[in-house]
Amino acid sequence: MPSNKSVSDAPIVQFSNCRILRDHRLQREDLWVREGKILNPEKLFFDEKGSADVQLDCKDSIIAPGFIDVQINGGFGVDFSLATDDFKSGIDLVSQKILSHGVTSFCPTLVTSPPSVYHQVLPQINVRNGGAHGAGILGAHLEGPFISKEKKGAHPEHCLRTFEAGAFQDLLATYGSLDCVQIVTLAPEMRRSSEVIQELTKRGICVSLGHSVANLSQAEEAVQHGATFITHLFNAMLPFHHRDPGIVGLLTSDKIPAGRRVFYGMISDGIHTNPAALRIAHRAHPKGLVLVTDAIAGMGLAPGRHTLGQQVVEIDGLNTYIAGTKTLSGSVATMDTCVRHFQEATGCSVETALEAASLHPAQLLGIEHKKGTLNYDSDADFLMLNDSLYVQATYIAGEEVWRQDVSGM
Repeated sequence: MPSNKSVSDAPIVQFSNCRILRDHRLQREDLWVREGKILNPEKLFFDEKGSADVQLDCKDSIIAPGFIDVQINGGFGVDFSLATDDFKSGIDLVSQKILSHGVTSFCPTLVTSPPSVYHQVLPQINVRNGGAHGAGILGAHLEGPFISKEKKGAHPEHCLRTFEAGAFQDLLATYGSLDCVQIVTLAPEMRRSSEVIQELTKRGICVSLGHSVANLSQAEEAVQHGATFITHLFNAMLPFHHRDPGIVGLLTSDKIPAGRRVFYGMISDGIHTNPAALRIAHRAHPKGLVLVTDAIAGMGLAPGRHTLGQQVVEIDGLNTYIAGTKTLSGSVATMDTCVRHFQEATGCSVETALEAASLHPAQLLGIEHKKGTLNYDSDADFLMLNDSLYVQATYIAGEEVWRQDVSGM
C-alpha cells in the first residue's frame, strides 16, 4: 500500500506483537506512531491510504504509558533542595537516570527550605519535553514551608512559615516566583490558607494537603476551595480516627464538590505504608491513587549518609532516616519498584497498577489529553514491560530513549 506523503513525510512506526494498555485494559493490537504522537490506524488506512515505514516486533511485551512521578526530591547523589552551582547538570542527571525506571515525566520536588534556596533553585527549573536527554519536567512540586510544626516529618522546623501576615503575598515572597510551579503542598488548618488555596488554584497550580494536623472538616473546606491532592497519604498527618478521620477521610467524604476527584499520593515502597493500609486506601478510593517515589538523593546509591535539603539523612537498607533518629525522610524506591510492590500488596490487576503511575498523575495535573494514556493523538511516551512489570524499554515522543541491556535481562 503506498504512503500518502501529502499528509506528512515523517516516518510511521508500527509496534506489533504487543498488548497495549488502552481504555483500562490490555488489548492485543498494534501501536502506530508518527511525529511523536499516537496514530489512529483507521484514519491512516482509510483517509491517507498509508502504511508503516518501520515495523518493530515487541515480542509479546506489555506497552503502557510512561510513568509520571509528581514527588521526587532527587536521586543518584543529586538533591533538588540544595542550591548548587551545577544544579542544572544535577537535574539533567536525574532526568536521564530515571528513564531506566520507566519515568518519562516528573515534578522535581523541594522540601521546606529557606527563601534563598527557592530564589536560587526555582529559576533553574524549566518546564521541558522529555527526549534522549531525559524525562520531561512538568514543573516543580514545593512541599512546604507552609506546613504544621507537629507533622513536619523530615522538614527543618526553623524554616517553617505561616500565612499570618500577608497570606498569598507571604507565599510569593518566600518562593520568589511561581512561573515553573506545578504543585504546592500546604497544611490546610493554617490561618488564611483558604485564600491562598484559591489564589494558587486560580493560577492553575495544584494544591496538595499534607504535613498537617487538619481535621476532616478543615480538609473538606480546603477541597471546596480548590485543593485536589493529598501528599503521601497516612504519612505526616493525623492517624485515622473513627470520630474524625482527618485528611484520610477525604477518600470517602460526601462533601467533595460534584464532578471533582480528590487524588492522593502513596509511597508504595514497603516501608512508608503497611500493605494493609495500602489495601484499605486502594479499596476505598481506587481512582484517586497516585504512586509517588518521594525519592531522595540517596536513591540509586549505596547505604550511608546523604542529604535531604537542610537535613542529613542515613540510608539503612530501604529505610531512610534523619541522621540519629528514626524519623523517616523520603525513600530510595524507584517508580517501577513501587508499581510492582503496589500490585503485589493489593492484588490489583496489572492495568490498575500501571494506571496508578501514569493515568492518575496525568489526571491530577490535568494533562491526560496528552500524557498518561495511549489514546490516539496523545504523546507517544510509553514503556515496554514484561509480565512481571520490569521495564524493558522506554520511549519518549516515539523515540527509544532507554533499553535494557540484553545481557542483563
